[in-house]
Amino acid sequence: MKAFSELIDRLVLTPSRNGKITLLKDYFAETPDPDRGYALAALTDGLDIPAVKPALLRTLATERMDEVLFAYSYDYVGDLAETVSLIWPENQALAAADPLSLSHVVETLAKASRTEAPKTFAAMLDQLDAPGRYAVIKLVTGGLRIGVSSGLTKQALADFGNRDVIEIEELWHGLKIPYADLFAWLEGKAGKPENAARALFRPVMLANPVQDGDLDGLDIGDFRAEWKWDGIRVQVSSEGGVRRLYSRSGDDISGAFPDLLDAIDFEAVIDGELLVGQPPEHVGTFSDLQQRLNRKSVSARTQAQYPVFVRAYDLLMENGEDTRALGHDERRARLSSLLARLDPQRFDLSARITFESWEHLDQIRKQPEHPIIEGVMLKHKDSPYLPGRRKGPWFKWKRDPHTIDAVLMYAQRGHGKRSSFYSDYTFGVWQDQQGLRQLVPVGKAYFGFSDEELVQIDKFVRDNTIDRFGPVRSVKATEEHGLVFEVAFEGLSRSTRHKSGVAMRFPRISRLRWDKPAAEADTLDTLEALLDEKSS
Repeated sequence: MKAFSELIDRLVLTPSRNGKITLLKDYFAETPDPDRGYALAALTDGLDIPAVKPALLRTLATERMDEVLFAYSYDYVGDLAETVSLIWPENQALAAADPLSLSHVVETLAKASRTEAPKTFAAMLDQLDAPGRYAVIKLVTGGLRIGVSSGLTKQALADFGNRDVIEIEELWHGLKIPYADLFAWLEGKAGKPENAARALFRPVMLANPVQDGDLDGLDIGDFRAEWKWDGIRVQVSSEGGVRRLYSRSGDDISGAFPDLLDAIDFEAVIDGELLVGQPPEHVGTFSDLQQRLNRKSVSARTQAQYPVFVRAYDLLMENGEDTRALGHDERRARLSSLLARLDPQRFDLSARITFESWEHLDQIRKQPEHPIIEGVMLKHKDSPYLPGRRKGPWFKWKRDPHTIDAVLMYAQRGHGKRSSFYSDYTFGVWQDQQGLRQLVPVGKAYFGFSDEELVQIDKFVRDNTIDRFGPVRSVKATEEHGLVFEVAFEGLSRSTRHKSGVAMRFPRISRLRWDKPAAEADTLDTLEALLDEKSS
């Protein structure tokens, strides 16, 4: 565990991407199998230790210290793993015993039952120092939150083995933990792992945002335009009787959409947008789609209430033939032919936009034909389907974001390197109810500000706290006193889950309005008017 705990510590404290990749490469080179394989699984969210949950950690901690003192400690530290690792009693005799290996920890806890887990896990914590305890808690509870994504980890693997990251992406879903065959190939000790798995994920092609001057000199006749819909990018993969649905990052989300999988009766890989509704006209909001996301199973009632379909953008494979090297127009023609044979309630073709100039397309972009559209896509007619974000063949031209002025109401401690700052913010707008003007929460955001601004906001939160709820602070927010945020967001929808009745899409802090009195922040009527405008 010592090597893994040191890796976690150093990754947390290393801000640069290249620095993190170097740390990972060194770890993979110096750590034997199967420990490095289990570390790789943890870094890519591939581990599942069902017997150890956050509730168990709290129970174990309060068995060893006063419950109130633990609550105060957790409130101050802001991270459960860090709190437990620091307050856990040191046992010098056990800590001096034979060190635990990462593979022993994972394999033992994976086999432990719910009744065995508390004793087994506590014994492991007794044998570790504070950094080791922190690492093992993060390991088994999932969600390391140390600034290392699955994509960055795979890039480190590619650099370690001097391979193209695309090769690793295409192998990934056919590999098994602890990845011994993968490391053998990367080290040149064995051949490339045979990919016997079916319906694998193909890395997606991404578009670059349109910047000033990007379209100058480009021939409009070389580009095709289509709408950019506000759902989630997915890949439908069907091969050899195996059917899967992947997110754009390669996560298998099939379990939440059995109704869509039942409609797959083809051998192909389709790239598209997952939406709720009944095509072509009736498309639900992203909030509707969220009723189906991140679920292992979905009831028949939910499936009927929120039916899903795929608005197809591209064709990556058909009947065993890889079509990615073909030009965009040829792929689309084949996609159109395939979709003509499929259930139109589950699969339809993304419509093309006719435009006469870039200025004309800009006008269309600003006034889309449907409220669930967030912009337009531009694709070169001859472009092959190239994984990653290549400059030139594809562009995305999104609608300008909406902005409102809102007042900070609550603040919560962050995680990882932000655990000592109040960095997650709930903000609200004014609402008049029975002659009383009060703030009502309309969203949460934790990015969009600089490190220097974070320090300033954190100080404001601490200086103006009026109440505490665990790691959350209630901040003084009146018409006479409050911090105003300019909040940017991509879209808005009605929501019965929120007190305000509205839900924002991708809210972020775009500017701190130290100059603006809280009384002059926007009202709920402003957001209601925006909703009415969208539905008209």
